[in-house]
Amino acid sequence: MAAEHTVKAFEQELRRLSNLISQMGGVAEAQVEAAVQAVARRDVDLAGRVLQADSQLDEYERQIEQEAVRMLALRQPMGVDLREVLAALKISADLERTGDYAANSAKRSIALAQLPAVRPASAIPRMGRLVQEMLKDVLDAYVDRDVEKAVAAWHRDEELDDLYTSLFREVLTYMMEDPRNITPCTHLLFIAKNLERAGDHATNIAETVHFLVVGQPLTGARPKGDKSSFAVVAPEPAADLPAGP
Repeated sequence: MAAEHTVKAFEQELRRLSNLISQMGGVAEAQVEAAVQAVARRDVDLAGRVLQADSQLDEYERQIEQEAVRMLALRQPMGVDLREVLAALKISADLERTGDYAANSAKRSIALAQLPAVRPASAIPRMGRLVQEMLKDVLDAYVDRDVEKAVAAWHRDEELDDLYTSLFREVLTYMMEDPRNITPCTHLLFIAKNLERAGDHATNIAETVHFLVVGQPLTGARPKGDKSSFAVVAPEPAADLPAGP
């Protein structure tokens, strides 16, 4: 009877851990959405709320870490139970970093709102929507233990990288056209990179879900489409000078 009671108590603890991850994921999704809206609307007040809410994710991570460490020490789980606890630790770390990227984007949106609007900013909401979709899918996959949904989200990271590379090239061209665009476009590049990195953390979560359910790492090269390191934008050729007398 005591053993049955212990097993039931442990199952409740695992459910609580899973619920904490779901709650933390909801906050992270909302943070990304709000940060992107702050950029698109040039909304300084909304950006400020994103910065204030960042501490919620830190608190969730602390709670999950405490719960997980206590369970590892007292329950000494094995097999799938051990994977459950380790997955919670890894996913909470990825969600906390996602929140950091959202907060950094919000902070830069405040600076961006004080500067003239630049055309490439219109691409940020598209990147943001894709990150939100990836986050939602991997968190749903975690709740449902759905490997197929996790792998599908994992493959979408390449689409996000392609968007980032395209924006990177456009922003470089815009900066070369007019030096006055350099400051706002620099903030824009950092915001886009934050979203690209948030997508990487969603990809991490997909890999963790796969390991949790299957017990094996997700094989194959991680899909990467970020070619910004190799992007070259050639300046326009200088106009011919008139011939001298």
